[in-house]
Parts: sequence; structure tokens; C-alpha cells
Amino acid sequence: MENLICCKRCVMDNSSDSTIIFDENGFCNYCTSALKRMEYTYFPNDEGKRKLERLISILKLEGNGKKYDCLMGISGGLDSSYLAYLGSTKWGLRILAVHIDDGFDTEMSKKNIKKLVESTGIDLIIEKPDPIQFNDLTKAYILAEVPNLAIPQDNILFACLYNYARKYKIKNFLSGTNFALESILQQGNTYRAFDVKNIKAIHKRFGTEQINKLQFLSDYKRFFDRYVLNIKTYCPLNFIDYRKEEAIKELSNFCGFEYYGGKHLENTLTKFIQLYWFYNKFGVDKRKSHLSSMIISNQITREEALLELQKPLYDKDIMESEINLICKSLKIDRKEFDEILKKPGKQHTEYPIDKFYLFFKKIFS
Repeated sequence: MENLICCKRCVMDNSSDSTIIFDENGFCNYCTSALKRMEYTYFPNDEGKRKLERLISILKLEGNGKKYDCLMGISGGLDSSYLAYLGSTKWGLRILAVHIDDGFDTEMSKKNIKKLVESTGIDLIIEKPDPIQFNDLTKAYILAEVPNLAIPQDNILFACLYNYARKYKIKNFLSGTNFALESILQQGNTYRAFDVKNIKAIHKRFGTEQINKLQFLSDYKRFFDRYVLNIKTYCPLNFIDYRKEEAIKELSNFCGFEYYGGKHLENTLTKFIQLYWFYNKFGVDKRKSHLSSMIISNQITREEALLELQKPLYDKDIMESEINLICKSLKIDRKEFDEILKKPGKQHTEYPIDKFYLFFKKIFS
């Protein structure tokens, strides 16, 4: 790419992101913003210990007289697994965990979840979206050629979580979202997960099945539950010195947790989206965001990140097998898929979107 500019502090660049900006020092807006947010977001220190103690007290107080203190989603990945482990065994919280089995869980992920649940004793609910309808919706996203194919997965997960929050009268969510590994997320070539108008518009254009059996969570419903029903989300991993390698070792010693090699790779469909679709369709290397986040949280150096980026993004033979599996599950002809991949791609905003929400959010925020 001509005029390729890479940040001199992290490894974000302008190869696939029109929203990135560089200052006179060659530093990008992502790491500059992350460093500013760090002061009031990430507390790997004594202040974090005090904040965590207060949070645990609040959760137990508000959970008094109820079956559970809090609710969380669990994927089988590192962040949610480590949070479930800490919450149940170290902090003494009664956690209700929800997992969405979309038919693409890896065997390693299934084993990790099983071992974690057995070792912690937390209650786990496994939701299985209607496979015909879920696959048809995911196929519609591929045919629409938009970047964020994970929106159906993400939206359905949160829809289930909010439903169980109402069912069990739980007002507190625990989220594995964290500053240490996620302070930087590319803004270009992506879209928010709760624009149900956009979800249904894409499916109406490219889907062939009904999606009436799938649960969705709109921006408005989420707003109502959060601000009217007072449902709150907490990110406790921001109150500890959360370090990737140490968390992997601790989980491994605790329950035999196996790491799957990268962020969001515990699900075959998610792995395909993260490593293959984003990169080959839109030029987005998701590793740059993840590695840049670790640079900001002082877990790796910029030089180490650059060396990591020189490694292959994926094993071609393994990915080929996984693409064939996905095409078979979604009923997409492999030749048709290859032709779609050659096209330049489209943005979510090229399909009907909820334009009113941003105005709505501005009024009530």
C-alpha cells in the first residue's frame, strides 16, 4: 500500500482504517486515547483492590435473598473463563453463566467450559439458537459482504443474557471486557451489534429462511433494561493486574484449561471471521489491535509485537478445512464463496440502518 503509515508507539496503521489519525510525533489516536483512558479505567494497583472489594460487597448485598449475585456470558475463551474462575473461587460470588452454542464451538472450547464448570461449581445455561435460522442469518451477512459477520453471534448472546437477567431478577452483569487486552479496537471496517434494523435489513435482502425463532436485543431495549430496570455491567478485570500469560498458567493449573493460540479463536466461525474474513476481504489484521493493547498495558514491547506480526496469520491447510466446514454448514457453494471474497466488500451502512438511535443516544446520555 502506498503511503502506509504505522504508529511509532503501537502497531496500528492506516492500511485498512480510514478513521486513524497520527499526530506530529507519529503517534496514533488509538494509543493516545487509550493512555488517557487508562487513568480512570485500569487499576492494576492498590486502588484497584479497593474498587474490587467495594464491587464484591455491592454484588453480594444486592444478591442477598436471590439465587445469584450476578450473571455473565462465557465463551470458553480466556477472558470470560478467567473471570468466572476468579469470581467463583476467589471472590465467593454466586454466578449464573450463559453460553451460546451456535454449532461452531471447537472441541477445545467445549472441554474448557466443561472443566471450568466442574471445577468452580458455577451454574451454566447453554442456549442453542435454531441452527437453520442462525446459519441462514450468518450466510446473509456473508452474501451482504459486510465486515462484522460476528454481529448475529454477539447480539443473540446479549439477548439471552438480558432475558435471564429479567427472569432471575439479576441486575448485575460481569463482563470479561478489559483494558489490558482490549484498550485498542479498530473503528474502521466494523459496526455496532445492536442495530436490529440493520440486522433484519441484511437478512431480508439475502436470507431465505425465517428468523422468528432467534432472540435479538435492540439498542432501545438495551437502553431500557440498563437505565429503567437499572441493569448494570461491571468489568472486574480492570481492577486487577490482568496479564495474559499469567492468567493462562493459573487457569491451566486450576482446571487444565488449554489455550487456543489467540484472541477469539475458541469458536470456528469466530476464528474464520477474525483471521480470514476481516483480513482477506477488508485487509484488517485483528492482531494489530490486540498486540497494540498489550503494548499499552506493558505486557509486550512494540518490537515484540512487530515480530509477532511477521508470523503467518493462520495455518493455510487448517483454515481451508474450516472454511469448507463453514460453507457446508451455511449451505454456500465454495466457488460462490471464493467469488464473494474477490469482491471489494461493502459497509453495514450501505444497508438500512437505525439513523434515529444516535440522536436518541445523544439526548439520553
